[in-house]
Amino acid sequence: MNKEYFTVSDINRIVKSTIDSSDILRNVYLKGEISNMKYHGRGHLYFSLKDESSKINAVMFNYSGKLQFEPKDGDGVLVRGRVSVYEASGSYQIYVDEMDIDGLGNLYLLFEQLKLKLSKEGLFDEAYKKPIPKIPKRIGIITASTGAAVRDIISTINDRYPLVDLVIFPTLVQGDGAKENIVRMIRLANEKMYKIDTIILGRGGGSIEDLWAFNEEIVARAIFESRVPIISAVGHEIDFTISDFVADKRAPTPTGGAQMAVPDKRELKRYLINARDRLNISIDNKLFNYNELLKKFKSNYLLNNPNRLYEMKEQRLNTLNDKLISVFKNILVRDKNKIDTLKIKLELLNPLNILDKGYSMVIKDNKVIKNIEDINVKDDISIVMSGGKVIANVKDVNKK
Repeated sequence: MNKEYFTVSDINRIVKSTIDSSDILRNVYLKGEISNMKYHGRGHLYFSLKDESSKINAVMFNYSGKLQFEPKDGDGVLVRGRVSVYEASGSYQIYVDEMDIDGLGNLYLLFEQLKLKLSKEGLFDEAYKKPIPKIPKRIGIITASTGAAVRDIISTINDRYPLVDLVIFPTLVQGDGAKENIVRMIRLANEKMYKIDTIILGRGGGSIEDLWAFNEEIVARAIFESRVPIISAVGHEIDFTISDFVADKRAPTPTGGAQMAVPDKRELKRYLINARDRLNISIDNKLFNYNELLKKFKSNYLLNNPNRLYEMKEQRLNTLNDKLISVFKNILVRDKNKIDTLKIKLELLNPLNILDKGYSMVIKDNKVIKNIEDINVKDDISIVMSGGKVIANVKDVNKK
């Protein structure tokens, strides 16, 4: 009897073909706990899914953009995919196409993961918070067009400060398309044509699933990028959403958001009355002080006798004039003494003065002769002496 032997590859191929042909295994919904999670550098996830007694290997290709959370060991997840065999090792595994956190408790995990991520990026930093205008001119309200939230906001604002303009930007606040709708309304309210100076982003209370649109990353980033300051007024006082942390102010309720957005007309009235009273007191004090100053001027001797003031100034002028004349006289005397001294010094240095002692000077061609070598026979010379000069002609020169 001839026996037909299969190869290992044949068996693995047959098993793979059998599993792949199963309608049930082509589209499997599976729940379990992640273990042995590995992030591959090419953008793939390799991990196991387990329950109390079993586990199955899993792979998810090109996970980037498919997940709204960062899966890790211990996470309970819901996956959809197909079960097949990896022929090279003969092991079967599930090829995951979709994966979500399992259970309501894991929504809080998603919340904390996004909160940590955005906090690290600085989206919650106080340095980026814009001040809410104290006296707004036009408020944009982003919420559902029907329901208690929009009514509470409008009625509260009209009661507190009816002078402000209100513009409603109706939006979905939960369910499919809510996050995209909210982002679109935030950007619309930021357009300059609306001239919005404050935005109230709100909705009434609800479960974490109901409020989840306000925990979406795209909504958080739209709030952060808003040119107009935003008040987050989502849910009840005990509810916190990601939008509360990113917004410029967090209000405990939609009504609280309205109270935060506008002043109270009653408080404004009291403020204006107090300001008026303070102004009147200030004016009265000023008038009293000026009146006292006027009385002082009226009783001033010089102001009541202006001629006396003129006489005092005239006397002061005379004193200064006398002082000026005295100063000039002293300067003239000092300078005259200097001139006299210089004159004496010049007289002492005058060469003509030595002629009075019996000396004389010989001049030839308008030059003083200093050496016998400069005179020759028949030269015409002048002999200057005390009292005049003698004109002579040289007959002989004795150089010895």
